[in-house]
Amino acid sequence: MPLARSLSITSLSGLEEWDEEFDLEDAVLFEIAWEVANKVGGIYTVIQTKARLTAEEWGENYFLVGPYVESNVRTQVELIEPTNPALKRAIDKMNSSGCKVYFGRWLIEGSPYVVLIDVAFTAWNLDKWKKELWDNFSIGVPWFDREANDAVLFGFLTAWLLGEYAAQCEEPPHILAHFHEWLAGLGLALCRQRQLPVATIFTTHATLLGRYLCAGSVDFYNNLADFNVDKEAGDRQIYHRYCLERTAARCAHVFTTVSQITAVEAEHLLKRKPDIITPNGLNVKKFSAMHEFQNLHAQSKNRIQEFIRGHFYGHLDFNLDKCLFLFIAGRYEFSNKGADIFLEALARLNYLLRVNHSDVTVVAFFIMPARTNNFNVETLKGQAVRKQKRMYLYGQLPDVSKMLDKDDFTMMKRAIFATQRQCQPPICTHNMLEDSNDPILTCIRRIGLFNSSADRVKVIFHPEFLSSTSPLLPMDYEEFVRGCHLGVFPSYYEPWGYTPAECTVMGIPSISTNLSGFGCFMEEHIADPSAYGIYILDRRYRGVDESCNQLTSYLFQFCQQSRRARIIQRNRTERLSDLLDWRYLGRYYISARHMALAKAFPDTYFYQPHDSETAQGFRYPRPASVPPSPSLSRHSSPRQSEAEEDDDRYDEDAEAEKDRLNIRQPLTLPSKKGPALPYTLPGANGEKNGAASVKN
Repeated sequence: MPLARSLSITSLSGLEEWDEEFDLEDAVLFEIAWEVANKVGGIYTVIQTKARLTAEEWGENYFLVGPYVESNVRTQVELIEPTNPALKRAIDKMNSSGCKVYFGRWLIEGSPYVVLIDVAFTAWNLDKWKKELWDNFSIGVPWFDREANDAVLFGFLTAWLLGEYAAQCEEPPHILAHFHEWLAGLGLALCRQRQLPVATIFTTHATLLGRYLCAGSVDFYNNLADFNVDKEAGDRQIYHRYCLERTAARCAHVFTTVSQITAVEAEHLLKRKPDIITPNGLNVKKFSAMHEFQNLHAQSKNRIQEFIRGHFYGHLDFNLDKCLFLFIAGRYEFSNKGADIFLEALARLNYLLRVNHSDVTVVAFFIMPARTNNFNVETLKGQAVRKQKRMYLYGQLPDVSKMLDKDDFTMMKRAIFATQRQCQPPICTHNMLEDSNDPILTCIRRIGLFNSSADRVKVIFHPEFLSSTSPLLPMDYEEFVRGCHLGVFPSYYEPWGYTPAECTVMGIPSISTNLSGFGCFMEEHIADPSAYGIYILDRRYRGVDESCNQLTSYLFQFCQQSRRARIIQRNRTERLSDLLDWRYLGRYYISARHMALAKAFPDTYFYQPHDSETAQGFRYPRPASVPPSPSLSRHSSPRQSEAEEDDDRYDEDAEAEKDRLNIRQPLTLPSKKGPALPYTLPGANGEKNGAASVKN
């Protein structure tokens, strides 16, 4: 099924200048999600990074609503008295009625206000609210599903909060509530059922049923129209969750999702076509010196090399200066995240490097949290040996003529013998609780990548989040990404894809797929993604073996690049970061909010819908130094970097200046006390889009 352009806004040229004032003085925005000040997954990153831009737009009228988790509040939230009089009265009223509601500032960029609800404290209402849910929506929630029970409690409490706030307002309020994901969706449905004066937006970042179906090894995207959604949800025992998600999507004034491919999925599974696509962005930090990010890459790479010296002590027979660091990171979903074909491609890459007698060594990191009970003793020992006997880790004697005397030479021999290993360097840095059933370890046993000296590809499985306080690899995630050469994310199910996006803004090339939101976004807006270090793997129209061969080809060609070619590619990758800045992508959320206010309060707000047929899709041009040959113009072919004429043609300053001309200045938000300023998306060519204003 083709991914046709079918939404109101789908490209970076989608929003025209808005010259009319859109007054938000009398409107209040509540953004509601289970991951407000509560890190669970990618939605936390969306809300945390977008908060600064939203707070600039809404000022004192912006409130985030989430669950109260004491351990998170102690480190992330400053509890204060509510600043809004109506909200203070609403919170006091709820607290006097048997709830526990807290107010504070979330200590992140923008310092937004947060309202945190203690879900467990009101669990005594669960049976009553479940009955009300059944009576009004015919949705039954089983007692054993704790996550769904939390969703019921959270939904009723957020609806209570919004209703109480509306009742405490002295004048008729204009409330806008933005709900993220099914865990918060019940609150939206209750707002509509109770006819509260609330404009509602529902954003699904990934459909529940889609995630489960893809994990079940089905040809998901090519059979979307054929699924019996009720039966499939029932067979997987998530029918009640699916109903909560579908109800929220159908009840919302404005329904959004994060990518074009997820929009098609939502249309078939949730039975509603999204009104607008809201791609996920990041807060991009630009350096005053153009090459500062290259220096950071070198510094972080050195720290990874230190870890490698310890991990491979006694077997460090490869040149670290010719060692490439690849990584995959994210939720531990073996097939959905593409870890299965990445491992298979590594085995094939290992064969190619060996038969071609390559002097390049690849170290592939798998950063996927799993159940463990402690660090691996052998891994800890390696880091201890590195610190104590660093000069002997290579396992080779220096020139005897350079030694002072024979006694020193004898002591060096003993030190080298002490660093020898009788076993191979460990694959996993931790002791797994279910070692025999772990998907990654099981696959490694099958393909035979055991970190032997003959292997040109080494594998390290790190089954926990990275931390700067770790005794093994003391680096946080951002530092680690900066030190790697390539991020590999061959996902089968990836509604957006923050991991490749984070690589891009840090100037690290990445491999994504045409089934990920990020991959589709880049493929749509860049004429030649691979020239900019964005490789798009075809997993929609190819079989698993064909996709694996394509991934192997990408990896092998990347290994053949010269150091200069990799530097050039990182420069180009980093220049794409503007495309992912919230200063650009945040305006999609602005458009969604204006649309919702106009639908809920038509007497006050007006929104002119966009003609989707006129959208033209901005295309970031191919770099000038890449020759227009067929082999290099295809988006699926990595650039051949060894050609000297390519290097001679490359003028970074001139190329960067041309790229800058293609990206307009980022969004400057209007002051809360002044008129709205016009703003445009990069590459806007005048096609009309939704414009909103306040009626006089």
